[in-house]
Amino acid sequence: MNTAIDVNHVSKVYRLYEKPYYRIMDALGIGGRKYTEHAALKDISFQIHQGECVGIIGTNGSGKSTILKIITGVLQPTSGTITVNGRISALLELGAGFNMEYNGIENVYLNGTMLGFSEKEIDQKLPAILDFADIGDYVYQPVKTYSSGMFVRLAFAVAINIDPEILIVDEALSVGDVFFQAKCYHKFEEFKELGKTIVFVSHDLSSIQKYCDRVILLNQGDMLGEGGAKEMIDAYKQVLVGQYQPVQQESSLVDDEEIRALAAEKAGVNPQLLEYGTHQAKIVDFYITDEHQVRSNAVIKGTEFTIHMRVEFYEDLPAPIFAFSFKNIRGTEITGTNSMVEKAFLEPVKAGMVKDVAFTQKMSLQGGEYLLSLGLTGFAGDEFQVYHRLYDVINVTVVSDKNTVGFYDMDSTVTVTDA
Repeated sequence: MNTAIDVNHVSKVYRLYEKPYYRIMDALGIGGRKYTEHAALKDISFQIHQGECVGIIGTNGSGKSTILKIITGVLQPTSGTITVNGRISALLELGAGFNMEYNGIENVYLNGTMLGFSEKEIDQKLPAILDFADIGDYVYQPVKTYSSGMFVRLAFAVAINIDPEILIVDEALSVGDVFFQAKCYHKFEEFKELGKTIVFVSHDLSSIQKYCDRVILLNQGDMLGEGGAKEMIDAYKQVLVGQYQPVQQESSLVDDEEIRALAAEKAGVNPQLLEYGTHQAKIVDFYITDEHQVRSNAVIKGTEFTIHMRVEFYEDLPAPIFAFSFKNIRGTEITGTNSMVEKAFLEPVKAGMVKDVAFTQKMSLQGGEYLLSLGLTGFAGDEFQVYHRLYDVINVTVVSDKNTVGFYDMDSTVTVTDA
């Protein structure tokens, strides 16, 4: 498979000056060292192959935008090399590549010229660009007068209609309205079918899961890992609560013998489930019962079922929150809830207590296979705490003789009468 982007041991270090004139002194080589160094990227290496859609995720300040700017040539690395094979079109921050005094049409020609197109070639592409942007007569107004939504419409329309081989998008779609976002994601699918390369930074994990063949996880300038979307998103969620363990290590899987044994003896329970938390409290048992209160991992659509968990508490906790969520087998979260949202339990607990928790609801998901995750969380003051999480712990089969469109059945009543 041909390589579209090769990032080889790239680092980016910024010098931070306490006072502006220290920068001048440093440039002149006088006064000694007057700065501290901040490493935005630390020895990052990865390859992106032609035709892949690769997501880059991480918390704010992880280096996601920095690596994209280096790939597109906006920034130069402090060390390391970048090799790009193919014409890049990038949608980075709002305003990048646009002259705010020019109107929309003038900026289309400016961007096209910067990308190496002749005026005649831009003339041919202009109708498609304006049709996709759909901002009407505003295209004749200076872009400094545009709303953020109009701006991103025009910027994205230019980016995708200049026939790029590599499309790079940095979170910009979050400012468009829902209809425009749907239009853009449809274009992503077209690009993938045409074998084009897409590099996509977003905090929208559902979009990362849906569109990306592979995901790269960054944190504070370090590359924590790369792999499938589900694997990296689960690792990212650990990063968010400060409980990340490298996914390559055996310790990232269940290392608690009780939970492992529990999984082994139950049909439909994942023996390699992902488990982490502070363990101030712990989910020690879990199962599902059907409408007849019989334990089963198969639920008939339209019937009532109950998710059960037993929790032991090892410390006094102010108000534990019990939670569950369903994902499809691709890892997309479909639905879920918790006891705080449902206003079902807002009480403190004491060390040594044991609680049986039951969530009862009607099964409205379409027929198919799903993964159930369980959670036990809470707050210490304003700080969110994860006491215990079990990801993808149970495989749930929904049995149905009527599947409608999408993830769940709206269970509509249809009435047809004579007019």
